[in-house]
Amino acid sequence: MTTVAASRLTILERYRRKTRSKLLRIAGILLAVLISLVVVGFFDPERISSGVPAIVRLVAEMFPPDFTRWQTWVKPLVDSLAMSIAGTSIAVFLSLLLCFFAARNTCPHPALYMMVTFILNVTRAIPELILGMILVAAVGFGALPGTLALGLHSVGMLGKFYAESIELCDRGPVEAATSAGADRIQVITHSILPQIFPSIADVTFYRWEYNFRASMVVGAVGAGGIGLEIISSLRIMDYRQVSALLIVVLVVVTILDSMSNRLRMLMVE
Repeated sequence: MTTVAASRLTILERYRRKTRSKLLRIAGILLAVLISLVVVGFFDPERISSGVPAIVRLVAEMFPPDFTRWQTWVKPLVDSLAMSIAGTSIAVFLSLLLCFFAARNTCPHPALYMMVTFILNVTRAIPELILGMILVAAVGFGALPGTLALGLHSVGMLGKFYAESIELCDRGPVEAATSAGADRIQVITHSILPQIFPSIADVTFYRWEYNFRASMVVGAVGAGGIGLEIISSLRIMDYRQVSALLIVVLVVVTILDSMSNRLRMLMVE
């Protein structure tokens, strides 16, 4: 066998091994998905057959939507919007302070990197609903505990994304600035931030939209906002009013999505 033929066989064997490895990984993922569906009862025909008619009846009770109390929804809606903006602003400020210590290529010491990464993991691991309950107990009812819950939970996600963007940025401009005698602050402001700004803008605006939706969840535990109105209507089983509130929320979310897209385009131009 010639050297060329042996080389071709080696390359073919490597390709086959990589293909088998990928297929095994895909099979493992599909198996995990299948087991999860079985565990949650997705393939239970009795529960599915009994649940579908109940859902149909519930949806029928939600129509036509009842907008008679729309005047009383304006303030809670404004509160939810204010909570999402304030919470996201708090998260952006704290995330920008922490993200450079959560990135391996900008953190000055491994111990500091581990500590900041742990802080981000903790804030990300605790759901905003639990944070809302704790903060309501600490500072009382209203929009303030909801804002703090959204902000603290968002720090974990935004800080992680910011740090990953820093780690993935092009090393060329960083090395060029370092070779020119720039200090650490100058390297960050002139070589790293311009590279990561479009990506952090994208994830920040997405988080703002998410925080508006999440404000409805924290409102369920007394943290204010439109979520409290939805929960109150559900408790008295006024499903027509619930559907009206959901329609209002859908309209606001659609407007926010359009606004965030426009702002994102303006900021990255």
